Amino acid sequence: MNDGHDEDASIPPRENLIADGGEWSGSDHEASRIPSDSGEWSGSDHEARRTLSDGGSAAGADDVTLDPWGSASVDDYQTLFDQFGIEAFEDVLSRVPNPHSPMRRGVVFGHRDYGPVADAMANDDPFAVLSGWMPTGDPHIGHLLMMNEIIYHQQQGGDAYALVADLEANSARGLSWAEIDGHTEAYLLSLLALGFDADEGEIYRQSGNERLRNLAFELGAAANLSEMQALYGFDGETNISHMQSVVTQMADILYPQLDEPKPTVIPVGPDQDPHVRFARDLADRTRYFGVTEAYASFEADPAERVLIRAAYDALDGEQETVRCEDAAGYLREHRSGEAGTSVLSKLDNAGEEPVRPRVRFLDRNATDDAFETLIEAIDGEKRVFERHVDSFELDRAAAEKLAREVELDHGGYGFIAPSSIYNRFMTGLTGGKMSSSIPASHISLLDDPEEGYEKVKSATTGGRASAEKQRELGGKADECPVYELYTYLLAGEDDAFATEVYEECVGGERLCGGCKEQAAELMAEFLDEHQEQREEMRPVLDELEIEIDSPRRR
Repeated sequence: MNDGHDEDASIPPRENLIADGGEWSGSDHEASRIPSDSGEWSGSDHEARRTLSDGGSAAGADDVTLDPWGSASVDDYQTLFDQFGIEAFEDVLSRVPNPHSPMRRGVVFGHRDYGPVADAMANDDPFAVLSGWMPTGDPHIGHLLMMNEIIYHQQQGGDAYALVADLEANSARGLSWAEIDGHTEAYLLSLLALGFDADEGEIYRQSGNERLRNLAFELGAAANLSEMQALYGFDGETNISHMQSVVTQMADILYPQLDEPKPTVIPVGPDQDPHVRFARDLADRTRYFGVTEAYASFEADPAERVLIRAAYDALDGEQETVRCEDAAGYLREHRSGEAGTSVLSKLDNAGEEPVRPRVRFLDRNATDDAFETLIEAIDGEKRVFERHVDSFELDRAAAEKLAREVELDHGGYGFIAPSSIYNRFMTGLTGGKMSSSIPASHISLLDDPEEGYEKVKSATTGGRASAEKQRELGGKADECPVYELYTYLLAGEDDAFATEVYEECVGGERLCGGCKEQAAELMAEFLDEHQEQREEMRPVLDELEIEIDSPRRR
C-alpha cells in the first residue's frame, strides 16, 4: 500500500474548492477526476489549526484526482467530503480519548467510519492499525506522518502492522528487487527509530508473507476487472501484475483481521481512498451473511426501505395492522415526489401482506451447514425463505453479532469493514508539490543535518515583500511551507508553541529570517537525533523475522 507521500505531494495553500458535479473517469493512472469550484481557507489568527470554509466560486477550478500511483496531489479537500463520502475528522475528534497533535491541529482532516476505532480505544477493546510504503526512494519527512500514525495507534493499545509494498513497487513502478531492498532497510530503520515496538507489532514484506498472498487469492475471486477499471482507470495496456498488486493491497488492508475480526484503521493520504473503498466493499461481499432491515417478504433497496418505514411509522398508530397496500396508498398521497414506481409496484404486488419491521439475514456466501446453523440459532419468531431468514425479535446489533459468530464457527473470516483516516499532504519546501524527484522540495530522513538546515533556510515562505510590510500586514502562515514544518513536525506535541509561531507570524511580530533560522536549527537537531536512533535500531532490525535481501533479487 502506498502511503500517499511516495511521489509528489502537496497541501493546498488557501484554495479550498467546492465540487460542482462530475463523475468517474480517467485512463490508466488517472482515476476519479471530479470537476470543482474554488473557495478559501477560514480560521482566526488565534488558531494554529486550519479549517475548511464552505463557500466558493467557480473561478480557477482544478480537478481532484484520487490516483494511488500518480502524482499525489489534492487541491480540493471539500470535494472529498461532498463527492467521495469522506467525513470531516473534526466530527469524530471528541470521541478520541487521547488525540495526538496531527489530529488536534487538523493535519488529519478526514476519515471513513473511524468511530468504531475511537470507541475501541475508549473502551479498551481490541482494534488494529495498518499502513505501509512503496520502497521507491529514501524516506522523507512526508513519510513521518504515516509512521507516526501507526506508532500513535500502537501506543493507544492497537495491534500495529507496518508493511513494505514491494510487490506493488515492482509491478506498478518497475523497480528492481535490488533497488527495493535498499529502500526497504531505510524505511524500516526510520520506523523503528520513531518508536514502533517490533515486539508488539508486526512488520512484513508483501512478497514474503504467504498468508497474505493466500488471502489475496481468495479476495481476487470476489473482484472483477470492470470495477478495477472504474476505480483505477485500468485499460487494455495495464499489466496483469499491476492488477494483482491491487488485490494484494486489499489483502493488506484486511490482514489484521485474519485471526480475529476487529475495528481496523488504515492511515493514508487521500489519494489512497480508492483502495479503502474497494477493501470495504470486499470485506462486505465476502461475508457469509448480510444483515439488513426489512418490512415485508420482498427485497427492497435502502432508499425503498426508508420510504416503507416512513409509511409504517405514519400508519402504525392509526390502524391495527398496516398492510403493504396501505403503505402504497400512503406513499402515493403523501410522498409521491419520492416514491418511484419500483417501491409502489412491490407494495401493490404484496397486497394484504402485513408490513412488519424485522431484521433480515441474507445468505451471500454461506455453506449449507452455516445457513442451517444460523436458522437454528435465531430465537423467537422467524420466517425462513430460500436465501434469507427474517427475525422479528432480534435487533440489528444482536443480529450482526450472531451472523459473525456463525460465520467464524464455520470457517469464514467475519471481516469488519476497515476504517481510514486521511492526512493532508505537505507542501514542498520550494513551493508546489513535495517530490522525491526534486531534492530541494523535501528533506530526506537520511539527509545530513547540515543539509537539512540549509534546505529549510532556502525554503519558500508565506512572508510579505518586505519586513515593513510583514510588520504592517502580518505573514501568510497558511501559505507557508516553513510554518507547515512547525505544525507537522517541529512543534512536536506542544500546541502552545505551534500556536505561538502562527500568531506571531500573522500578527507581524515574527519575520521570515528568524522563523526560518529557528526551524532550520530544529530540523538539524531532529535529523541528528533521528539518525543516531536509526543506528541504534540496526541490531533490532537484524533480529526481526523479515528478509531485507529479497529471494526474488536477481
